[in-house]
Amino acid sequence: MNRTIFHIDVNSAFLSWSAVKRLSEDPNAVDLRTIPSVVGGDVKTRHGIVTAKSIPAKKYGIQTAEPINSALSKCPKLVVVSSDFNTYRTYSHAFIDILRSYSEVIEQVSIDEAFLDVTALSKIDVSAHLKAIDDYPWFSFYEEQNKTIEDELKAGFPLNIAAAIRYEIRNRLGFTVNVGISENKLLAKMASDFTKPDRSHTLFPDEIEEKMWPLDIGDLFGCGKRTSERLRSIGIRTIGDAADYDPDLLMAQLGDRTGEYIAYSSRGYGSDEVHAQREDAKSYSNETTTSSDITSANYDSDMPPVVRKLSESVSRRMKRDGVFGGTINVSVKTSDFKRYSRQMKIADSTNDADAIYENAMLLLGNLLTGEDGLFEEDIHIRLVGVGADHLDNGEYRQGTLFDWVSTGKEQVRIEKENSEKKKKLDDMENYLKEKFGELAIKRGL
Repeated sequence: MNRTIFHIDVNSAFLSWSAVKRLSEDPNAVDLRTIPSVVGGDVKTRHGIVTAKSIPAKKYGIQTAEPINSALSKCPKLVVVSSDFNTYRTYSHAFIDILRSYSEVIEQVSIDEAFLDVTALSKIDVSAHLKAIDDYPWFSFYEEQNKTIEDELKAGFPLNIAAAIRYEIRNRLGFTVNVGISENKLLAKMASDFTKPDRSHTLFPDEIEEKMWPLDIGDLFGCGKRTSERLRSIGIRTIGDAADYDPDLLMAQLGDRTGEYIAYSSRGYGSDEVHAQREDAKSYSNETTTSSDITSANYDSDMPPVVRKLSESVSRRMKRDGVFGGTINVSVKTSDFKRYSRQMKIADSTNDADAIYENAMLLLGNLLTGEDGLFEEDIHIRLVGVGADHLDNGEYRQGTLFDWVSTGKEQVRIEKENSEKKKKLDDMENYLKEKFGELAIKRGL
């Protein structure tokens, strides 16, 4: 049976969430979404980059990841607001809670987007969602869209479910989403990127030729800048061009893995499996197969970057969910596919990437390079995993010596300053990786 998959994406998430918070605190405040405004950088110094922008700001040619100074030169009256990840997490959780009320088969892929399998909802009556709109000040921004919602809700499955989701999020939380609808995740994701904001779009297999193939090759999900440039250099300018190209020639030009992906995705093939996630995780972990075996000879150079990346991934997810781990664990798989693991309880539970990394490296050193370590037997490592469990919400975390002993006003000032800098770096790194993937930025060791 063909499945019905939604991809739901919050429109200009960080900007929208900042606007909603402002309006909830001051109903007379200007809605940031109605004026040229951006999120990002330092409001006082006006340095940094744009992480989100309003539609009016977009009309001035302002781009995401553009330096704030450059954006201000295009629009001197541009309103710049600081990032607020605590607020983002609050609205993200509320957003996901609404989606989960429709279907438990949900896969959250970032702070502001998720896949939802709604196949089982084909006979659901959504008339209950025609309730009166709550009289919140910011909803005047959506007055025009609300006039047409009744027609959309009567459109029949699956458009009625998509309209109900958009309606409920818009009128309960105060921001909008796009919903992409198809039979697999690739096409649903592509559809959600069509006209914005606050729209539902379908991209079923019989619509690919009309809706997807005329698009620029760079618009194909998963086709990065370098790949699209390479494809244009051989005459492939649209997704349809790639679909018509010989798959073997694509693999010859791009390599087997990338070439095969472009060949299949340009034809609309993708997974229809939405990986349902437990609402409350019992542990957090991530693992990766290394590009080449790690041995005693290259351990010092090759292992730290792998463990750093895994630790940051685990940390980011734990911070997103507001949890701390009291036990750090590592695992490895050897070239003969045997798995080994080590774990240790730490004095103070943590979700800090540096702390996870340092403890993971200590465990791996003991497992691999210590006395009777695996490297003594000339074993090669092909997979590495890092995790944290024995979770808490931070309520019972103990203070360290440095939390309790004063080291003088100057030391306190320095520590506070360093902490603020680290938080800004962590917030920016989290944003870039949430939006653009794990490889968007790499921290130095």
